[in-house]
This record gives sequence, structure tokens and C-alpha cells, in this order.
Amino acid sequence: QVHLVESGGRLAQPGDSLKLSCAASGGNFGSFVMGWFRQAPGKEREFVAVINWSGYNTYYADSIKGRFTISRDNAKSTVYLQMSSLKPEDTAVYYCAASNGPYTWPIVRASRYDYWGQGTQVTVST
Repeated sequence: QVHLVESGGRLAQPGDSLKLSCAASGGNFGSFVMGWFRQAPGKEREFVAVINWSGYNTYYADSIKGRFTISRDNAKSTVYLQMSSLKPEDTAVYYCAASNGPYTWPIVRASRYDYWGQGTQVTVST
């Protein structure tokens, strides 16, 4: 069983930067495609970013492209989401997820992820 734990969420001001982390345990982290999703109050969970097993391929939602960067450190079994130029509309619970695949790249559908973390709250407000 794979266990994912997100951290790094907090209250931030518009324009701030924030880095989320997701530590994995209990599986072969290096074989997973890792994704970040978010869910704002009253809204459905939405795709944010995904990174392949090696870290060489990434894909982003249009809403955050150019502001967020996904990365991973397989030696530490950790995936990151570096967020910059934060906006109030980025306020959400952010979840990391792991996919065993095999699916066509990029994996953006939540239903194609096998393991999920508990989420970390990011609030962007003055």
C-alpha cells in the first residue's frame, strides 16, 4: 500500500510563492506517474500538473501554466509543486496522487490515479 503525505500548504498573499511537498512510502516511487490536483470549496477536483517517472516529462493545466512547476526527487520519494505569483483563485486543498498506469500521456483524469494523499490547504488572501 502506497502512502502519500502532502505538506507546505499555508496562508499566502497574492503574488507570493509557495512550495508543496508530497512524500511517498510503501511502494516503488520511481515507477509512478505523479500528479497534483486541487479542489476549491464548492468545486470539483481539478488537475494541476503531472510528472512522469523520470521527471523529464511534465504537463500543466492552462490555469497555472508558467506559474507552477512540478518536480520530483526519486531518491527521496518526494514530488514537489513550486507555486509562484499566487492568486486568490489558487485557493484550494491540494492533493498529490500516484498512478501505476499504463495510460496515454499525460494522465490528467483523477480516476486514473491509484493512490491519494490527504491534501494540504493553500489559501491565497490579503
